[in-house]
Amino acid sequence: MKFKNLIAERKNKKIYEADGKVYKTFDKSFSKADILNEALNTARVEEETELDIAKIVGVEMNETDSVIIMNYIEGDNLQDLMDANPDKEDEYLEFFVDLQISVHAQKAPMLNKLKDKMHRKISETDLDATTRYDLHTRLESMPKHDKVCHGDFNPSNIIVAKDDTPYILDWSHVTRGNASADVARTYLLFKLKAQDELAEKYLNLFCKKTDTAKQYVQLWMPIVAASQSVKGNEEEREFLLSWVEVVDYQ
Repeated sequence: MKFKNLIAERKNKKIYEADGKVYKTFDKSFSKADILNEALNTARVEEETELDIAKIVGVEMNETDSVIIMNYIEGDNLQDLMDANPDKEDEYLEFFVDLQISVHAQKAPMLNKLKDKMHRKISETDLDATTRYDLHTRLESMPKHDKVCHGDFNPSNIIVAKDDTPYILDWSHVTRGNASADVARTYLLFKLKAQDELAEKYLNLFCKKTDTAKQYVQLWMPIVAASQSVKGNEEEREFLLSWVEVVDYQ
């Protein structure tokens, strides 16, 4: 399959636009199961929630290519808006947090459980047995919820359409579980980009709006960092593993 209009490129993925559709292509590091699971997750969010997302049009696979086809959302990427308008950072951050809260308010019973995924990922790390045991124990002790958790919620995954409707992209990591784990993931994504001040503002704002103890979200950070370290590049792994000391935050 040949595409010309490249609109985004991420690790092992390229995204093109043509004729009002988006073509998300995957390299050979992705299995058929991974690609089909992303399409299935997206379809479940589309069918079971009230969220505005890029809807699945089709999936195509052959010996050389794997592509998920979605409808194209015309608009501005929230990350681009934040970069272009630093004076509006607080306004955009509040918009971002409110949108994440609206995601967590949804229910999608057919999604996989966040705890199951995290237990599996922790087991796949090369951390020593004692650390893995501590992480599994902490994870199992956390309250069980069934809120929709995006799993990669960051400004680059939000398109603001011409009518100001926000569309949320990339549902490959979505699960149902505890919203504070999703918040810990977003916090660490800001930290990975060296946006330390923004990370703290984000966490404080989310906790204020939802009446969530900051210490409670912090309890999730070693768990989330460990589970996310499995597929990261070496620099990301080193950063994430620096968070994997199972300690009580103050």
